[in-house]
Amino acid sequence: MDILRKIIEPSLESALADIGVSDDFWKKALGVSREKSQGDLSLPCFPFAKQLGQNPAEIAEQLASSLSGEFDVAAVGGYLNFKAKSEWLARNVMSIDSAPGNTEVLIEHTSANPNGPFHVGRARNAILGDTLVRLNRLYGNEVRAEYYVDDMGKQVGVLAWALSNLSKQQVDDILDDADSINPRWAGKKDHETVRWYQAAQSLRSNEGADDIEEAIGKLVHASEHGDDAVLAQFEQAYKPVLDGMLETLSRLGIEFDTFTKESEFVVNGSVSSLMERLEGLEIHGVADNGAHFLDLGQRGLKGKTDFFYRRGDGSSLYATRDIAYHMWKWQQCDNLINVLGEDHKLQAKQVGMTLTELGEKVPNVMFYAFIKLPEGKMSTRKGNVVFMDDLLEEAKAQAASVVRELRSDLTDDEIDLIAEAVGVSAVRFNIVKVSPEKGFTFRWEEALSFEGESAPFVMYSHTRACSIASKVGRDANFESTGEIPDAMHELLRVMANYVDKLQQSITENKPHIFALYMLELATAYNSFYRDCHVIKDGAVDEFNYAISEKARELLRNGMTGAGIIPLESM
Repeated sequence: MDILRKIIEPSLESALADIGVSDDFWKKALGVSREKSQGDLSLPCFPFAKQLGQNPAEIAEQLASSLSGEFDVAAVGGYLNFKAKSEWLARNVMSIDSAPGNTEVLIEHTSANPNGPFHVGRARNAILGDTLVRLNRLYGNEVRAEYYVDDMGKQVGVLAWALSNLSKQQVDDILDDADSINPRWAGKKDHETVRWYQAAQSLRSNEGADDIEEAIGKLVHASEHGDDAVLAQFEQAYKPVLDGMLETLSRLGIEFDTFTKESEFVVNGSVSSLMERLEGLEIHGVADNGAHFLDLGQRGLKGKTDFFYRRGDGSSLYATRDIAYHMWKWQQCDNLINVLGEDHKLQAKQVGMTLTELGEKVPNVMFYAFIKLPEGKMSTRKGNVVFMDDLLEEAKAQAASVVRELRSDLTDDEIDLIAEAVGVSAVRFNIVKVSPEKGFTFRWEEALSFEGESAPFVMYSHTRACSIASKVGRDANFESTGEIPDAMHELLRVMANYVDKLQQSITENKPHIFALYMLELATAYNSFYRDCHVIKDGAVDEFNYAISEKARELLRNGMTGAGIIPLESM
């Protein structure tokens, strides 16, 4: 609770100086109490024992007796426990500013290969990345959401070859209807075109596919040399697929400010200039086949130390183009964040070390673990995936069933609107609330659950606050505090941590911290709603109403940041 820390530290610094402690090392030890019953902040006094030659418990007692202010302080077992006084907390919570940031941030996320529809595994990148974008904007940072279009890689080459060489009948025969398109998605290009990609992959796995490999290799080789005709062919192949993918993301509330093509840095000469610079570095080397590399082992890299950036034929590799892209991105912002799967850790390390070698800054990276099916890892190539489009439809249908049962007074259009919002929010929150580095197994029953620690729980708390505001029919008028029972104090305490949790979430690039906080805020508001009535015998309790309205504001803003749609009625 930073607002409490700011008033405790000056008093504590003075009290410590009085007993002979002059250093400020203790500021790092002053932290959030382990248990709510202990208070809001705690300071262990054990580090002072040797310096002062006293028992920690005695030091804590001595300090507690000399401290006073807008907080209660108690000495327990060598710890100082601080608890904000309720009235002070209420006054400060009412003036919370959730947007103190002022940094220019570029967040690159998703960047999925445009060869088929989004499945749940791919979508984790997009959902986590978009939530980082939202949270940074909520904090007040100026954010640019960037999609890096992989428009010249092997997978796009496979797709382009398939579309040029295989008819629909051939694709159907090769797949033998094993992955027939869901009629619901007929006409949606990402779902239709993925069959060409899967058919080509099937052919490539057969014996005697050397001609196919050679043809695809030539296409990729030409693209890496900036061949305009091949790049145009690649774009014609992937663009309809990318449009379909973006349509799915839009339904999830995910939008991008800019799209940058990988090929741009080959065409404009950036990659060529970069390779010349890399060749001049002291850790540069040339392999027997003529390929160029940097020996990053000389800079401390363990394991795979040779970082190849140019093939023997003079063409660049993906990582080379990625470095050129990063150098360009640093010209656009103060802070750079990449969202990458955990399988990119080595390459990200190599790119970072190369940027350092070039005198460039290194981006922050949020790595995430993969979502698996019970039978194993999802794969577009193998066709064992759960498409995000299907999941959203199932989520909407389940939400509609629940809403229809609870609200027989609603029209079909109203139910459809609520079900879409609840379904999308539930799917997003199911992914966001899990720590990025933690993988998990996708199960339909968990993804579609609307009970417990879920988005609908938060949404319903917000609609309760909206219902109160609608009944009162005017703005709150906060002039003075009133009675503060336990449920209200707990809500105030949770609201006071709003900016802290938001800041922690974006500083550590961990959206789940703020997502879990939103569950805590919703829980606290529900207890307040139960125990602290705003309308009593037809009259409005102004203080209770002011607290309810502040909670509604924080719930609404926080839900938007976490990717939950803030409905006013459910």
